[in-house]
Amino acid sequence: MEERKTPFQQLDYTLLFLMFVLMCISLLAIYSGVSGSTQYALVPSAVVTQQLVFYAAGFIIMIGMLFVDYDLFKSFSIPLYFLSLIALILVSFTPLGVHRNGATRWLDLGFAEPQPSEIMKIVLIIILAHMLFNITHHRVEKDLKSDLVIVFKVLAVGLPPFFLVLQQPDLGTALVIASVIATMLLLSGVAWRILFALGLSAVAGLLGLIYLHNTNYELFSKFIAGHQLERIYGWLDPYEYQGSFGYQLVMAIRGIGSGQLYGAGFMQGVQTQSDIVPEIHTDFIFTVIGEEFGFFGAVILIVTYFLLFYRMIIIALTCNNLFGTYLVSGVIGLLVFQVFQNIAMTIGLMPITGLALPFISYGGSALMTNMIAMGIVLNVNMRTKHYMFESDEESLS
Repeated sequence: MEERKTPFQQLDYTLLFLMFVLMCISLLAIYSGVSGSTQYALVPSAVVTQQLVFYAAGFIIMIGMLFVDYDLFKSFSIPLYFLSLIALILVSFTPLGVHRNGATRWLDLGFAEPQPSEIMKIVLIIILAHMLFNITHHRVEKDLKSDLVIVFKVLAVGLPPFFLVLQQPDLGTALVIASVIATMLLLSGVAWRILFALGLSAVAGLLGLIYLHNTNYELFSKFIAGHQLERIYGWLDPYEYQGSFGYQLVMAIRGIGSGQLYGAGFMQGVQTQSDIVPEIHTDFIFTVIGEEFGFFGAVILIVTYFLLFYRMIIIALTCNNLFGTYLVSGVIGLLVFQVFQNIAMTIGLMPITGLALPFISYGGSALMTNMIAMGIVLNVNMRTKHYMFESDEESLS
């Protein structure tokens, strides 16, 4: 009889290794980006040390999550959702909301200033996974009525945090929440014609905003903040607005383009070291990688992400607990969108939204959220492998 492995022997060390590779890339890129920056009077070694502290704290939280069976997340999903929703309301509509850099995203607790929107990303994945798990288990037959009920329930849970975050204003995080909602709807088994109708509704809403922009700007400004509109102008025609709205994008594109195949070399990038790309160690850190490590450096980063997501897809597909499958799939939707949006906005394919590049950009809040998300994935995978050494009766208990 084969000896049963302990849970921690069943950890997915492939995922851990890929995260380690991303951490190394992050530290190199942050050090170089900060070295050429005078915007914040930052000391490169101090910033890298702080990022290491964030990683260490995230790793401790991630490992700590493994001691709790992810099935127990169901018990806390509803209370956590409403607590997170209340926190978002407090941020937006009470003096407890902290206004910084043109947005109100933080909650003043006196001893700390957490960002509820980051917490909501994880909580939303958990509650939607729980909801879809229950629906799947109690669904008698698949018809139009039951499909519409699923869509209504998912949107009823997902749209309140989406709109609360959108009006902070934080378009980037709102889009991440939308990506989680979309991922869960795709997994729900709802008929494609309904999903297509939802997509058309979203396009119609976008066209409606464009119409308002041209006919009733005062009403339009209630939906889109001034700085968000400036970013859209800068994205649509960056060279026309390179002296203002398009400056950041133009400088980033020039830096990445100058990297060519092999890059200028570590800490040798002209754009990177000339302090002309704002937020180069945070939102625009891909500029450092593209300019100093070139096309091959960018490919290494993208392939690392691809392997990470591929491994997570395998975990989702092989999980014998549908709740676990939904959890991992939600995390995949969360991270894939952020990677796509960040890289795409840096090279001009998407508007600038201020989203960090997962595991690479400097910062604590986003990194902690992503480490918690990876803790969920590792948790699911660890217990999926554990089931493989049990009898069928034990697995179903």
